[in-house]
Amino acid sequence: MHFEADYEAFMRLHEAERSGESLRRLQEGHDHAEKLFLEQVWWPAVGHFDYLHPECEVRDFRDGTRFLDFAYIRGPLKACFEIDGYGPHSRDISRWQFADQLIRQNHLVLDGWMVIRFAYDDIREKPRRCQQIVQQLLGRWFGEQGAADLELSFKEKEIIRLAVQCHDSVTPRDVSFRLGISVRYARELLHVLAKRRVLLPASGTERIRSYRLNPHGKRYFL
Repeated sequence: MHFEADYEAFMRLHEAERSGESLRRLQEGHDHAEKLFLEQVWWPAVGHFDYLHPECEVRDFRDGTRFLDFAYIRGPLKACFEIDGYGPHSRDISRWQFADQLIRQNHLVLDGWMVIRFAYDDIREKPRRCQQIVQQLLGRWFGEQGAADLELSFKEKEIIRLAVQCHDSVTPRDVSFRLGISVRYARELLHVLAKRRVLLPASGTERIRSYRLNPHGKRYFL
């Protein structure tokens, strides 16, 4: 699949799961620099968006909340990816704001986060160097493949087999007929597989009507 198609599905899935301030932050905070990181660095290095969360809301050490540019959460391991631009805003922050940023990052580390920061200029001009850092991190955690086998239930495996056979897209009604379960339960199973990035939305915006198999994940569960 081309980057644009999976990127649109990735963003649509996260938008559908959010509301309020979290949705507003995703729509306004995820901008050119963040998309460039995905296109120039993450996609060439990894090839899919499994376990990646844009504008991820986390609990702040002051009992508030803050948003990370990207969070990679996989089992007990979690990494924060931040894109830093060098411009008037970054140059003109006060000493107090600078110190506060460092304290916030320290607390992320104490909470078990691996914090990786990229300069916008490096993403734009030296993407290969950034890709190597991502690959080294995933390789260190999960081996050279950058991914571990997914643990799937019998019903989930049957849904995947159905998606392969359909070649196009699979609907809750298709799954209901195949497994002999209610359409509502079929929709819940499909939603879980979509959250795990095994499936991607194929049609629908407010409510996803059909799903397709994530082409970059086939090697992990087939």
